[in-house]
Amino acid sequence: MAIKPTIYKLTVSLSDLNRQIYDSLCLTIARHPSETMERMAVRILAFCLNARKELVFSKGLSDTEEPDIWAHSLDGNLELWIDVGEPSPDRIKKVSRLAKEVKIYSFNSKAPTWWQQNEKQLISLDANFYRFRWKQVEVLASIIDRGVDLSITISGDSLFVASELGESELILQALAGSS
Repeated sequence: MAIKPTIYKLTVSLSDLNRQIYDSLCLTIARHPSETMERMAVRILAFCLNARKELVFSKGLSDTEEPDIWAHSLDGNLELWIDVGEPSPDRIKKVSRLAKEVKIYSFNSKAPTWWQQNEKQLISLDANFYRFRWKQVEVLASIIDRGVDLSITISGDSLFVASELGESELILQALAGSS
């Protein structure tokens, strides 16, 4: 019998000072059995960094043809494609033809090596690339639990996250991008 995903229901009090967005988000996230807490935590951050009405979590790891998060316009056009991790340059090239905007958020201990090995190919693509520091992501993952309330404040390249389990500050490094 297949292991089912773990469901997380989070309430996020979002203050994005960069975009002047102040909102309360009720997020339901299915954590795939093979997904780490760190990866799920970065999906939450990516969602908050790009919060908009049309934004939704996709099937992600359950469907390799979909991103982790995406947004479609009312007429069905793919407006935003967000991948979390270190996708191949071929995947990014393919999706940059499908979506109006592509964003990649890398985060794990292999991210610097992935960027170094693929930088020449990646910077030529129509996509935006970001990286979180692994140690900061590990701290963030430790303060997220099922049903937790989060407060996320975004200012410049800094994200401050607080929950009843603790606090975490993360720095988002922009690696390259078209915008």
